[in-house]
Amino acid sequence: MLVRLLYASRAVDTGPEAIESILSHSRENNPASGITGILCYGAGIFLQAIEGGRMQVSELFGLIQKDPRHKDVALLHYEEIFERRFGGWSMGQVNLSKLNHSILLKYSEKPELDPYAVSGKVSLALLEDLMATAAICGRV
Repeated sequence: MLVRLLYASRAVDTGPEAIESILSHSRENNPASGITGILCYGAGIFLQAIEGGRMQVSELFGLIQKDPRHKDVALLHYEEIFERRFGGWSMGQVNLSKLNHSILLKYSEKPELDPYAVSGKVSLALLEDLMATAAICGRV
């Protein structure tokens, strides 16, 4: 059974090396577990969608909750799915510093990433819009 989980967290270390470490770790480990997804990062906040088997996604989310690189981990959305939306990425990355802020403003009150202030479905719609506008890098 495939599932999609969407969560937000705050980075403990906002340095570029720490963020790249999270991405490279995901890209290295996720394919073996059948996990795909995208990671959006900006202003110290992560927004991540992960897809895969129910047990694999649950296990990964449990590890993220315990990961000292994340704090304020919040489950935003969880659903059983028929197909993956982010299947082409072991872990795609959105570079918000190069993003047209009108896309963020389309989904929130301010042109900044704040998944804590919107619903999980709104955050998922934002990720889908970013994917559709090719704002995601790191495709497998």
